[in-house]
Amino acid sequence: MTDVNRYYESILAAADFIQDRIDIKPQIALVLGSGWDLLTEQIENPSKIPYQLVPGMRASGVVGHAGEFVFGSIAGKPVMVMSGRYHLYEGLTLQQVTLPIRVIKQLGVEQLILTNAAGAINTGYQPGDMMLITDHINFTCQNPLIGENDARLGDRFFDMCHVYDPRMMDCARDVAKQQGFTLQEGVYAQMTGPCYETPAEIRMLRTMGADAIGMSTVPEATVARHANLPTLGLSCMTNMAAGVLDQPLSHTEVLDTANRVRESYGKFMLDLVSKL
Repeated sequence: MTDVNRYYESILAAADFIQDRIDIKPQIALVLGSGWDLLTEQIENPSKIPYQLVPGMRASGVVGHAGEFVFGSIAGKPVMVMSGRYHLYEGLTLQQVTLPIRVIKQLGVEQLILTNAAGAINTGYQPGDMMLITDHINFTCQNPLIGENDARLGDRFFDMCHVYDPRMMDCARDVAKQQGFTLQEGVYAQMTGPCYETPAEIRMLRTMGADAIGMSTVPEATVARHANLPTLGLSCMTNMAAGVLDQPLSHTEVLDTANRVRESYGKFMLDLVSKL
């Protein structure tokens, strides 16, 4: 069996395992980064599957990430939620990092929402702000699609002008306007992590047009685009990026800010899902 076929079979095996254990067909999938976990409490009739039980998957290795799929309904819509995600800095390949997105597509999901915690490069932002990702910059210098292409998963060459779906973005804007919620918009950049960036790197990224920096999301969004899965990206500004303020960065600050905004973020996401 070739590597391409082996990977495809792993997607089918994971999807079949999940499908045998749920009684819904999810329409919307959400990947929850740090600070977004309150949404799992809003799921009606939830059922959970830890990642490590799914063939080809493993437990999440990041503090604050539950590492489980949660299935149920939000605002009457069937959903699947990834409570936590995989990261490149855990020592995984990008195919492993993005396997859940392939599985989500295989399960028939129609729309994907990617969320993350990020550092604010744009000095007009404040910790606690939400940013609508309008585009991204891949500073990992890696791509999950390098290697032989499997036409069953997507085309070899495809357009990346609208990685983040314009109609889903308009829906997010409408929800923010109705709630009187401040929704920033900007370009998200990803580096590999796990260390935070240097002040010099942040100055470089600002010069190149980035508004926020994080350690996830770009590979997932790339694979979702490859799979023609409409995607929305949202970032929680959990801290100002390195060098913006005269203070060190810490994961504790990320979690503290995330906890502070979790209720308002939860209300926003509840209304967003209901309108998608």
